[in-house]
Amino acid sequence: MKKLIKPLLVFAFLGIFNACKDDEPPLPDNLAAFETTAQGFEGEQTEVKIVLSRAAESATAISVNLTPTNLTYGTEFTTEPAATSNAFTVTVPAGSATASFKVLKKAGVLLDGDEAIQFKIATVATPVLIGANTETKLSFKAIISEGTSIQLNGLIDKESGASAGNSVFLDLSANTQTPVARDSWDLGFLSGTDFRVIINNTNVASAIEVNKTDINTVTAADLDVTRLGLGQGVGTFSLFDDVTGDLTKTVIKAVSATDADNKVYVINRTGGTGAVLPNDQLYKVRVIRKGTGYTLQYAKLTETTHKTLDITKDAAYNFQFASLVTEKVVNVEPQKARWDIVWGYSIYFTGTIPYAFSDLVFLNTQAAIEAAEVLTTTATYDAFAEANLTGITFSKDRDVIGSKWRATTGTVGVKTDRFYLIKDSSGNIYKLRFVNFHASDGGERGRPKLEYKLVKKGA
Repeated sequence: MKKLIKPLLVFAFLGIFNACKDDEPPLPDNLAAFETTAQGFEGEQTEVKIVLSRAAESATAISVNLTPTNLTYGTEFTTEPAATSNAFTVTVPAGSATASFKVLKKAGVLLDGDEAIQFKIATVATPVLIGANTETKLSFKAIISEGTSIQLNGLIDKESGASAGNSVFLDLSANTQTPVARDSWDLGFLSGTDFRVIINNTNVASAIEVNKTDINTVTAADLDVTRLGLGQGVGTFSLFDDVTGDLTKTVIKAVSATDADNKVYVINRTGGTGAVLPNDQLYKVRVIRKGTGYTLQYAKLTETTHKTLDITKDAAYNFQFASLVTEKVVNVEPQKARWDIVWGYSIYFTGTIPYAFSDLVFLNTQAAIEAAEVLTTTATYDAFAEANLTGITFSKDRDVIGSKWRATTGTVGVKTDRFYLIKDSSGNIYKLRFVNFHASDGGERGRPKLEYKLVKKGA
C-alpha cells in the first residue's frame, strides 16, 4: 500500500492543478487600434502607429485603407510600405504590441495646409480583433489636439515593466509619443548659450572627476572605482546630475573656454544595483570647446589612447546626444518644441538616499513647460474647464508630477484623487490623468495608459 501513496498524491496534485488551470479566467480580447485618432506633422515624413492591447503571440497582419483629401498618392505623398489601390498591409511582429507605417511627402511639393489622409483599419488577422480607434486623420500641418487617450510604449522587449527600457517623450498638442531606448546614449551637450554636459540619469550612470587633463594617462589607479556604485542604497547625490534639472548642478562641470580647466571624468555608464562595471567597460571622458560647439575626448579606462567626436549645437533641440558605445552622435529627445513630458525609469531619490525606479514623469522645463496638480476634492477631472483655471498656480519644477500619480505599496495603482494640468510652450493648457499602469489596476507595467483634453487654447 505504501507504494501507492506517492503516485496517488501525484495524480491528486495534477488533478487539482488542472482544475485550477480550468478555473482561470480567459485573457481579454487582444485589440488593434490606431495610437491616436488625429495626428499632424511638419517636415518630410512621419510615422503612424497601430497598437495592440497586449503583445501578439504570433506575427499579425493588419490591412489599412487610406483616403486622401486634396492629395494624390504618388504625386504629393507615398507610404512605406507602399500602397496599391489605396491599401497596404503592416505586420505586428510576434512578441510585440506595435506596428507602424511611414507617410512621406514627395520632394519639392508645396502644400496649402488643408491636405489630409484618413486611414482606416480594414482587417486584422486572427486571433486579434479590431479595437476602438479604427480610424485616424493625418493632417499635413501641425495640429493642436483636442485631446486623446494613449498608451505609452515603455517596453523594448521582454524586460520587466519596473525597469522599462524606453524613455517616452509625449507631445500633447500633436498626439505623438517618441519612445527612445535609455541605453542608447551616454552624454548630452547643451544647445543653449552655456556649455554644459549631462550624463545619463535614465541609465543610472555615475561619474567621478579625476584631477588630470591628459586623458591618455588616466588609469584605475587614479580613483577608487568602487565609489562609482549607485543604487540600492549605495552611492551619493554627487555621482549624478541634479534630478530637478538644475544645470548648475551637473557632475561634469561647465566646459571652460580655457582648455586646461577641463578635467577628465570616469563614467560607469549603467548602474542601479550598486554594482560597478569592470574596468574595461568603464569610460574616461574629457570635453573641451570647439568654436560654438564641443569636442569630446573618450576612451575606455584601460586604454592609453583616446578618440574624439565633435558635437555641433542645434538651437532646435535642448541637447545633442552622444553614445560612447556606438561612438556617434545619436537622436534622443525630439525637437524642444515637440515634446512636453517624458515618462520612464531614472535615478531619483527616496527620502534622503538615491534610488532608481520607473514611472517617473518629468517636464520639458528647457522649453518652459509648466504643470500643476489638482486634487479631485477641488474639482473633478471631467468637470474641470477653463473657468476653473482661476487661482491655479503652475510650477516650473521638472519633477512636479514625478511619481506622485501612482502608488506601489498598499493599494497599488493610479491615484484617482488627482490629475494634472500641463501648459505647453504655445500656452495650450491640457488636463491629464493616468488611467492605469499596473496589473492591480487593470494595466500593464511599462505601458501606462493616460488621457488628456484641451482646457484652454494658447493665444
